[in-house]
Formats: sequence, structure tokens, C-alpha cells
Amino acid sequence: MGHFKLLSKQWIVDENNNIIIGEGRSEILELVDSTGSLNQVAKLLKMSYKAVWGKIKASEKAMNAKIVDTDRKLGSQLTREGKELLAKYNRLKKECMAEDDRIFRSIFEKNTDQDSNHE
Repeated sequence: MGHFKLLSKQWIVDENNNIIIGEGRSEILELVDSTGSLNQVAKLLKMSYKAVWGKIKASEKAMNAKIVDTDRKLGSQLTREGKELLAKYNRLKKECMAEDDRIFRSIFEKNTDQDSNHE
């Protein structure tokens, strides 16, 4: 058996399976936080401004909370709720991957010799 690794992704959804945050939206929020510009985020992600804004609005609607503040002079920034959502998602991702890796190793690495004897 070759060398395997596990790839795992998490999405947080509401009761209707509307995405609140996943890999794509976390990237959008990270970039809003670092650039302060939805236009810049759209360019960096090779998305339309409308698509970026639509994903933010969809998350806000699902959460019933504002996660990005926009101001023509000040630009865009994460709200307290947006920063909290991003921080919690990043923590969840890190902890899930650690646990997923532990489970993966217990199944695919621990039994390698034993599995080959049963073939």
C-alpha cells in the first residue's frame, strides 16, 4: 500500500444547509481583514466583486449578524462577529485536522502489517 494522507474540509451551515463559513469564505474574511478592500479581495481571488459580496451577505443572512462593515472612506473591515467567526472556524479546522490525523493514522498506519497478512 502506498503512502496516503488525509485531506479534510469543514463547512459550518445553518439548519437549512446554507453555508455560513468554509474554506472559501474563511479566505474571503482573511483577505478582507488584511487588505481592507472588497475590490482587492475580488481581484486576489479572481472573483467578481458581486460574487464576493454575495457570499458575505449570504453568511450574514444565515447568521443573522453583520460580519463585514463597509465604508467608502474607511474601506471594509471585519466586525467583532466576523473576527470571532473567523477565529472560531480556524480553531475548529486546526482541532478537527489534529483529530482526523490521529484517526487516520490509527486506521491506515497501525494495521499496515496486519492488513497485508489477510490479503
